[in-house]
Amino acid sequence: MNLSILIAAIVFWLAAWAFNEWLVRRKLTGAADRAARLAVPLIFGITILVLWEGIVRGFNVPSVLLPPPSMIWARLISSVPTLWADFRQTFLKSVLVGYALGCGLGFLVAILIDRSPFLQKGLLPLGNFVSALPVIGVAPIMVMWFGFDWQSKVAVVVIMTFFPMLVNTVSGLAATSHMERDLMRTYAADWFQTLVKLRLPAAWPFIFNALKINSTLALIGAIVAEFFGTPIVGMGFRISTEVGRMNVDMVWAEIAVAAVAGSLFYGAVALVERIVTFWHPSVRGGQA
Repeated sequence: MNLSILIAAIVFWLAAWAFNEWLVRRKLTGAADRAARLAVPLIFGITILVLWEGIVRGFNVPSVLLPPPSMIWARLISSVPTLWADFRQTFLKSVLVGYALGCGLGFLVAILIDRSPFLQKGLLPLGNFVSALPVIGVAPIMVMWFGFDWQSKVAVVVIMTFFPMLVNTVSGLAATSHMERDLMRTYAADWFQTLVKLRLPAAWPFIFNALKINSTLALIGAIVAEFFGTPIVGMGFRISTEVGRMNVDMVWAEIAVAAVAGSLFYGAVALVERIVTFWHPSVRGGQA
């Protein structure tokens, strides 16, 4: 047991925690406030990594159980070509294509359901049922139907993202009040004009909520689907293979890449949401 490394990590963590508390309690405005908002989560993340490193090295935890962040970083740097090939196979092909297809189809079907009470009563309960199906049960079937390449992973992502978008869009289209719809009728607006001018703008917060949820579900679905059959490339394939070889540092490197990619994807969707729904109270309330 290396007590000095452990104590140093704990002291650093406590000092960073105190500094973060000091930053949060300060009344800052303008650029200083924006810088503090960025600094707080960044410092918190660094302290977690330092504490992780100190605990693993201080207690001499075997790397096969939990490698230290420095070891994961070294593996990440030395395996960039492999990690890039896996990222391209899983994220650029399976996730993005499946996400676009699933969300796009869910949105279009929601518009059709809004026009048809029969579809609303018949398809929505089925959608709630299918959305509850576990990806572990769906993935092997999709691999059998569409093969071992990225197309089967796209099918899994489509299934996982279609119904959240469908349900949220239908709820968003129904969010407008009768008074607002009556006002559009007094302007002699037809269904399409009411949809574009009133109901879709009111539904944007619901739609972006589904887009943000699906940005996470799509990545999870693609990685899990690769456990059940894939070419010798992909994040899920690499994780399952390297676990069997006891190369846990490579597993954590893949997890780190997936976490960064998923966070950036979610952040991009959230940024577009702030631009599109700038008028919404949730967005205006968060602006300085």
